[in-house]
Formats: sequence, C-alpha cells, structure tokens
Amino acid sequence: MKKSILITGGARSGKSALAERMALQPTGRAIYIATARLHAGDDEMAERVAKHKARRGAAWHDVHAPTDLAGALQDTDGSVPRLVDCLTLWLTNLILEDSDWQAETARLVETLASQAAPVVFVTNEVGQGIVPENKLARLFRDAAGHVNQSVALACDEVWLTVAGYPMKVKPNDHSF
Repeated sequence: MKKSILITGGARSGKSALAERMALQPTGRAIYIATARLHAGDDEMAERVAKHKARRGAAWHDVHAPTDLAGALQDTDGSVPRLVDCLTLWLTNLILEDSDWQAETARLVETLASQAAPVVFVTNEVGQGIVPENKLARLFRDAAGHVNQSVALACDEVWLTVAGYPMKVKPNDHSF
C-alpha cells in the first residue's frame, strides 16, 4: 500500500469496502477515523454506524474525529494504517459549525505530508449533478470539490469507484 490514498465515488459505490480492504492489507489491522457525528433521534444514522462497525470487526480500532481530523492523524500516526471515513461528513461538520473549512483543509494537507503510517481517505463525489437550488447546498458542493482536489493532490494515489468497481485515477508515478 502507498503512503496515502483517496477513494472517491457516488453514494453506495463501494468506496468504504475498498478503503477497508486497502487499509487492512499491509498489517491485518487498522485504525478507523470516523467523522460522522451522531445526533439524538437520528436512529437511521446510528444504524448505519452500527452496521459499519459490525462489518469491520475486531481488526479495527475506532477513533471519533468529527472536526479535528488533522489532530486525529497526528495522534494516531504509528505503525498501522488509518482509514478516514469520510471527508464529506467532516466538511459538513465544519460548515455547520461555521468553522474555517479552508484553513482546516490546508492543515489536513500539511499534516498528511508528515505522516509515517499510511492513510486512506474516503470521500463523496458530489459535483456531477445539477446546480443545487440553495446557497448552503451550493457552498457545500463547491467546498467538497475544493477539499477533494486538495487532498487528491497531496495523496500518492486516487481511486474512483463506480458500481463496486474501482478505477485508478491518479497513479503513484506523478508523471503528469
């Protein structure tokens, strides 16, 4: 596995399953950095999180980092790969807290450059649809594109998943 990998794609495209396989490949164990924020009464999201945890099993150590992703990477850097799932939920949390998501993205990219252990990021490709009808949705779409481009540039490899099939988008040779 390379030092850093970004996996993107649409909803239910197979991103997380691919990321889990890649993160476990080198050592058979990994750290799962979850960015989802559970809210009281959101039973559907709680069920999603429970299914993810059950699928992953005992090979994973979970860390919860809804906003301080750079800090979580610094705190968990060591001998096992980390999987960050996902950048778009992280971005949502930052936007809803009115945080400076651009500064946090720059901090994340800077932190990534200093990591010793591999990192696999999962993100959603959100800019392939119609222009959203409201300001917040347009802000999110544009910000997600910025975050994805910034992290992709910093990563050794980028993969796109479509209907469960992964395609390498950015090779690790940086020849372009």
